[in-house]
Amino acid sequence: MKAIEISSFGAPEVLRVTERPQPVAGVGELLIRVAASGVNRPDVLQRMGHYPVPPGASDLPGLEVAGEIVAGDAEAMAAAGFAIGNLVCALVAGGGYAEYCVAPVAQCLPAPRGWSTLEAASLPETFFTVWSNVFERGRLQKGETLLIQGGSSGIGVTALQLAKALGATVIVTAGSDEKCDACLKLGADHAINYKKADFVAEVKRLTDGKGVDVLLDMVAGDYVAREIDCMAEDGRIVIIAVQGGVKAEFNAGVLLRRRLTVTGSTLRPRPIAFKGAIAKALREKVWPLLEAGAIQPVIHSTFAAIGEPSGAAQAHTLMESNEHIGKIVLTW
Repeated sequence: MKAIEISSFGAPEVLRVTERPQPVAGVGELLIRVAASGVNRPDVLQRMGHYPVPPGASDLPGLEVAGEIVAGDAEAMAAAGFAIGNLVCALVAGGGYAEYCVAPVAQCLPAPRGWSTLEAASLPETFFTVWSNVFERGRLQKGETLLIQGGSSGIGVTALQLAKALGATVIVTAGSDEKCDACLKLGADHAINYKKADFVAEVKRLTDGKGVDVLLDMVAGDYVAREIDCMAEDGRIVIIAVQGGVKAEFNAGVLLRRRLTVTGSTLRPRPIAFKGAIAKALREKVWPLLEAGAIQPVIHSTFAAIGEPSGAAQAHTLMESNEHIGKIVLTW
C-alpha cells in the first residue's frame, strides 16, 4: 500500500509517499480501506519529533480515518454490529496516513447517516477528545457556561457545537474577526478576538462577574493564571495541549477560595478499553445529534494524500499557519 511517512524530523517537506506492507488485523481489530484521514495538531508535533509514538503503534502519522471495512476479527465485529463492507470512522494510535489502516473494533464508529466518508474522517480525534475532556473530566452540564480557547480550531468547532446541542452557553476566543464570526455562525453565544480585547475582562463582563463553569484550554503556559481569574466558583479548567508552554504560575489562593479544579489529559496513550468506553458514549449520546443535523461538519480544506506537491505537506503547512477554521482532511 501507499502511505505517508516521516522521513526525518523537521519541516512539512519531510513527509513523503512510501510503500509499506498492508497491515493485518489481529484479534479485536478490523482493517479499513481508507477513504480519508483527518489531520491534527499531534501529527505536526510527531513530525517535528515532539510527540513520541506509543509502544506498539505504527510509526506512520495519522490518528483518525474513515473508510470501508475489508477484513477483521469476525466475532469482535459481529459483537459491535459491524460487517465487511460497512463504512466506519475510527480513532487510531497511529497509521492513519495510509491506504489501509488497522483499528481496534472498540474504537470504531459507524459513519453517521447523511455524512460522507470524508466528513466522517473529521470526527474521531476531536469528538473523542472533547467528550472525554469537556463532558467527562470537565463535567459540563446543561445550563452551565463553557469557555473554549481557540474556538475556530478542529477541537474548538466540535466543542462549541456539542456543548450548544447539549444545552450549555458557549464563549470562544479566536485570533481574528473572521474566526470569531465563523464561531458565532456555528452557534457560539459570544466570541472574543483575543488580539483586540482582554479575554479575562470580556468573560467577566459577559457573565456579569460570575465567570465560566468549564474552560477548555489548548494553550497552558501563562494563560493558566489568567484563566483562573475567569472561573466561577467550583469551576473546572481542562488542559489538553501546551502550545503556550508547559510551566504555569498562578494564584493558588484564588483556586482555594473559589474551589477550582485544574486538570488535563492526553488521549493517545490511553488503553483501548478507555477509548472504547468513549466510543460507546459517543454512539449513544452524540451520533443521534450528528444524524439529526444538530451538529454540522466543518471542513476547511482537503488535500489529495498522494500527489505532487505532497498533499500531506500542504496540509501540515496550513495547520501550522493557524489560518484554518475547522478540520483539514487528506483524501486517498
